[in-house]
Amino acid sequence: MGSIAPATQPRVVIIGAGIVGTNLADELVSRGWTDITVIDQGPLDLPGGSTSHAPGLVFQTNPSKTMTLFAKYTVEKFLSLEADGQNCFNQVGGLEVATTPARLEEIKRKHGYASSWGVEARLITPEECIEIYPHLNKEVVLGGLHIPSDGLALAARAVQLLIARTREAGVRYLGSTQVTGIERAKGQVTGVTTPNGSVPADIVVSCAGFWGVEVGAMIDLPIPLLPLAHQYVKTTAAPFLAGKNSQPNGASLPILRHQDQDLYYREHGDQVGIGYYGHKPMPIVAASLGPTPEHTDDKNMPSRLEFTPEDFEPAWKETKILLPALKDTEIADGFNGIFSFTPDGGALVGQAPHLDGFYVAEAVWVTHSAGVARAVAEVLTEGRSRIDLADCELSRFEEVQLTQEYVKETSQQNFVEVYDILHPLQPKDSPRNLRVSAFHARQRELGAFFLEAGAWERPYWFEANEKLVKDLPEEWKPIDRDAWSARYYSPIAAAEAWKTRTAVAMYDMTPLRRLEVSGPGGAELLQKLCTGNVTLKPGAVTYTLFLNEFGGIRSDLTVARIEEELFQVGVNGPIDTAYVTRAARLQSRETPEKWVHVNDITGGTCCIGLWGPLAREVISKVSSDDWSNKGLRYFRCKKTNIAGIPVRIMRLSYVGELGWEIYTSADRGQALWDALWKAGQPQGIIAAGRTAFNALRLEKGYRSWGTDVTTEHDPYESGLGFAIKAGKEGYVGSVALKGRSVETATKRIRCLTIDDGKSLVLGKEPVFHDGKPTGYVTSAAFGFTIRKPIAYAWLPSTVGEGESVEIEYFGKKIAATVTPEPLFDPNMSRLRG
Repeated sequence: MGSIAPATQPRVVIIGAGIVGTNLADELVSRGWTDITVIDQGPLDLPGGSTSHAPGLVFQTNPSKTMTLFAKYTVEKFLSLEADGQNCFNQVGGLEVATTPARLEEIKRKHGYASSWGVEARLITPEECIEIYPHLNKEVVLGGLHIPSDGLALAARAVQLLIARTREAGVRYLGSTQVTGIERAKGQVTGVTTPNGSVPADIVVSCAGFWGVEVGAMIDLPIPLLPLAHQYVKTTAAPFLAGKNSQPNGASLPILRHQDQDLYYREHGDQVGIGYYGHKPMPIVAASLGPTPEHTDDKNMPSRLEFTPEDFEPAWKETKILLPALKDTEIADGFNGIFSFTPDGGALVGQAPHLDGFYVAEAVWVTHSAGVARAVAEVLTEGRSRIDLADCELSRFEEVQLTQEYVKETSQQNFVEVYDILHPLQPKDSPRNLRVSAFHARQRELGAFFLEAGAWERPYWFEANEKLVKDLPEEWKPIDRDAWSARYYSPIAAAEAWKTRTAVAMYDMTPLRRLEVSGPGGAELLQKLCTGNVTLKPGAVTYTLFLNEFGGIRSDLTVARIEEELFQVGVNGPIDTAYVTRAARLQSRETPEKWVHVNDITGGTCCIGLWGPLAREVISKVSSDDWSNKGLRYFRCKKTNIAGIPVRIMRLSYVGELGWEIYTSADRGQALWDALWKAGQPQGIIAAGRTAFNALRLEKGYRSWGTDVTTEHDPYESGLGFAIKAGKEGYVGSVALKGRSVETATKRIRCLTIDDGKSLVLGKEPVFHDGKPTGYVTSAAFGFTIRKPIAYAWLPSTVGEGESVEIEYFGKKIAATVTPEPLFDPNMSRLRG
């Protein structure tokens, strides 16, 4: 990990000397950076944030690959941190027990995550649970998930070792020093202000934990984080632990999670520590806690609030049922400890969109601390993290999701649900209807079933189409599903897919983010960022990629040249907006005559995807334009009128059928919908939802960024090499791709079809080849057209087409075959019309 120090080092200031800040300093030192100052408002021996009271449980398995890999590295690093013959990680293992049939199924799914992300785990019987943890009530335990490499991080001790180690390398630490301001000039951070003066900096990283909201406010940066109190107690001495562990925090039993009752357990010498998430949310405003005292200790620190015993009563009752050996103990000590929660449960990592050099690493628990620190160090020293950061990228939230009201409500909901069994499609109960398209009223009239993503209401199917299900030809009839894959699903989707393939359907594509890039430097900027040639004449549309400097895929997008100095760019979300906006700002600053303006037009516009073999018949009724291939070829666009409504129209299709994306302003959206709806009645036009959409896109092999491909994958591995313009040089990532090809790829995303024609999977399940886990599923759906379930999966490139694999779904193996793609219309004759 060591490297040669750069000739001129940037000056780095890290705010916060907790487990994240000290790990970051250490990771930067190991990469040769030493001009580092770490500032904390608390005393360095015990700064008083969440790290100072954290119970230190490291359960590695997580639905997020990113978070699992962060936790794996945290285990590795803490095992290597030692002094006086003692390291900072007690690898006692982890045990999650199931006491309900639903949880027993859930731990099978978690075992799948572990296999997918490379964590050794074992599903065990009730008897084996008792063998590993003898004090469990064998009457209530139905089974368990055992992960031998989990354990207890000694977080406060690790911080002290990291401070000592980095100090030796030249890192400066300023304890009991409050940061009162962030200094900046010309869009760049220049330092931080403290009561003792300024500390100059080229890079500032806020690792302030639940105080991060206040630090962000210093630069008008919303930090979507809510500090919440979480109950933790220690029992009196338990007779069964007498003399077994060193005092005060020794442990030998596995850390134990009883998620059916929102509980977890660890040993503290001869006491048992109990954490509880089942109480009401207790939000805190960090600024109300006042200044950190000069002297803190285990009982006196800002992050440790007074215990409320009445909130713990249900936990104590359930504890004595699960662990009868504790029935003669009492609660010796308890507190309500503050932790950071976010609207989606992920950490917050990344650069402020509007201030260069200001970074955030907040809402990071001890579990993921070293992993996040390494990722940030890689971003600072190399320009990218080897582990994809989309799940925790600071810029991932929509503007409406950054309001205090949204953050407060959703973060509390996340606290309540932290141990719940959640379906991958399960939406938030509230708030809802924050963003609706111009077609929302018509969709409700048609009985749309909405799910939510990015705060948008998205129709998944329409009850108005239920009558079509009985008319389905035999070869289109939907199959029965298991209970889990049948949640948030309707057989109506089969009818909607059928009508798309045989007649015509309208899809609401409004939530896809749209940017207008304009100005004399627009073409130059996009040509530099994109793998394709986007400098074609106005009217051209290009499918292309954003890469990072290492050839990883940042995003896939469409770039339509509307006018000489105006482009409409279809991107994947707020992260892309921040990337393009920053690049435009930089170019405009460095070359003023090549200025670029980036405008997010998503909310003010709407889009209908009109697709199907009869689409031409419909559009020809409301427009006198030539809609033949001669009039508008595939991947071309133009401005025109539909039923007297000005539109931008692009010949694109995500479902593999003839048709167009039709854009207009939001105020004219309903009129556009009504005109097409009326015109399409003789052709049997329907509205169709995202369930059918997802199935149809997989039949065509279209990738979904963030699900199928991420920054961890290059275009050749991802099957997207065609999006690179042959011979093009000078775009971001072009140097890294030299010498790479499909032939050099060591892993590939592959199309799998399920052999029995009926077993469904949903995504993130492990894939086995020759009996060993070798990859994982990304996207999956039932292919209504091909009459088989489809799954896309990352596999070693040595696993070729025609080979047999198995997918583990809730503990059962499902046989599948690696199949050539695309499964539907490989010659593109339908698309090209």
